[in-house]
Amino acid sequence: MNFSTISVIGLGYIGLPTAAAFASRQKQVIGVDINAHAVDTINRGEIHIVEPELDLVVKQAVQEGYLRASEVPVEADAYLIAVPTPFQDAHAPDMRFVRAATESIAPVLKKGALVILESTSPVGSTEQMAQWLAALRPDLTFPQQAGDKADVNIAYCPERVLPGQVMVELIKNDRVIGGMTPTCSTRASALYNIFLEGECVVTNARTAEMCKLTENSFRDVNIAFANELSLICAEQDINVWELIRLANRHPRVNILQPGPGVGGHCIAVDPWFIVSQNPQQARLIRTAREVNDYKPHWVIERVKATLADCLVESGRKASELTIACFGLAFKPNIDDLRESPAMEITRLIAEWHSGTTLVVEPNIHQLPASLAHCQLTETQDALKHADILVMLVDHAPFCAIAPEAIKQRWVVDTKGVWR
Repeated sequence: MNFSTISVIGLGYIGLPTAAAFASRQKQVIGVDINAHAVDTINRGEIHIVEPELDLVVKQAVQEGYLRASEVPVEADAYLIAVPTPFQDAHAPDMRFVRAATESIAPVLKKGALVILESTSPVGSTEQMAQWLAALRPDLTFPQQAGDKADVNIAYCPERVLPGQVMVELIKNDRVIGGMTPTCSTRASALYNIFLEGECVVTNARTAEMCKLTENSFRDVNIAFANELSLICAEQDINVWELIRLANRHPRVNILQPGPGVGGHCIAVDPWFIVSQNPQQARLIRTAREVNDYKPHWVIERVKATLADCLVESGRKASELTIACFGLAFKPNIDDLRESPAMEITRLIAEWHSGTTLVVEPNIHQLPASLAHCQLTETQDALKHADILVMLVDHAPFCAIAPEAIKQRWVVDTKGVWR
């Protein structure tokens, strides 16, 4: 059960904190990523993402010699694969990155190694990964060939952390361990217990894969209910936030808050994996995804209507008006722009608006290429120069803006912050 050297493949929002957690327990950790900038940054003891407390843990781990980053895998006792799993056209799962990571570690696998897939994946992915490895390393045996006597153990263990609180939840939250055999599960549990304070709950690989998809689909369905309520309330001239506040006073009702859509690499993606594999059965899950995917387009229509009102009342041309979009991240107080509805809304506004589009996002220093026609600015400049404000992400600094500081008559608030 001894794991002297641990390798984490993929040093993003999950992989780097996981690598840091093992290194903080004085384990030798090699993080692997194809991003040379990320590798160089980490080896300087710095981080390339925004996550509270992570910078301190990484700095100490690098300085003490327990963590280093590399662009190529090396031999290790355990490998954790934490790479992206986006979807392709028609929302089919895209497993290219998982396969590439699998193929990258195959040459350095040794007898007794443990391989864990952490990437959110469709049911059957762990078994597929084992087949890929078996084809690449016929000199070793794998669980589908030799069961508990296999040379290499394989398991699935999804992350279940909240961006902005990763370094706490990574340690505290329970983990679902899905080994391909009982021995695989036992070894995987022993690995995570190096830093885990929560419980390792053991099941099989397919159930563990479905558990992760189920958790995020459940949240997506609940968010869709809130977002659909916001559409209905807009038609009925009802304040949706007041309505939800009142409804939630019922002892068995807990409605979430609506927003501009659903983003991130989990909730906005994972339900489609279930729909893709079960198109006839996953009717509610599909509908919830469609509701949440539609919400950014509804917000755009609200912005267009507000601009039309502004043109009539101000007597100015559209090219003379400035729209300021507040927030790009997919949730508050982080820098993660993946699958962000705020990003999509801002991009669409910049495409059709002939005037200036300002962006206020305190967690980034440079706009992505898709927003090349926008201007990144500070909060006070946006409040001073914009004619229309569009609230998209309730970052703490935006919530702290005093009501009297907002002089604009034309505001589209998708989060209810400035109501």
